[in-house]
Amino acid sequence: MKKRIATAGSTVLLHCLLASCGHTADSGGLNLREAVLPNGQKIQCEVMIRSEDMARGMMFRDSLEADRGMLFHHAAAGQYPYWMFQCKIALDIIWMDQNKRIVEMSPNTPPCTGAAETCPSYGGHAVARTVLEMQAGSIARHGLKVGDRIEF
Repeated sequence: MKKRIATAGSTVLLHCLLASCGHTADSGGLNLREAVLPNGQKIQCEVMIRSEDMARGMMFRDSLEADRGMLFHHAAAGQYPYWMFQCKIALDIIWMDQNKRIVEMSPNTPPCTGAAETCPSYGGHAVARTVLEMQAGSIARHGLKVGDRIEF
């Protein structure tokens, strides 16, 4: 009887731990959040909060679907330049303030496959809290402009 209770307790604990992860069933273990662009387009975004995840970002990825993105949520508002070191694809990068308003954009940001010291930085001129990376061409395709608000 004690073994059965312990097994049942372990099963309940495991389910509680898995449920607390905050992942959707089809996310493949990713922390996803939906971003809604001003034109109503929905983008499924991987959310990066930990510094090691933010540093890795889109490195080594071969593609990014049009309805996918990556949200980098910084702990405090600040000026955050980004670079494309070891990225394989061009990206659109969008900086947003604490009110989720676009404050800066870098469309069609090219990858940098050279040595780290040769890679330029982009953006980081305006105070931002969150940065969104999407497929290159998304800014133009969705008509995004500074001052627009992205919901997430």
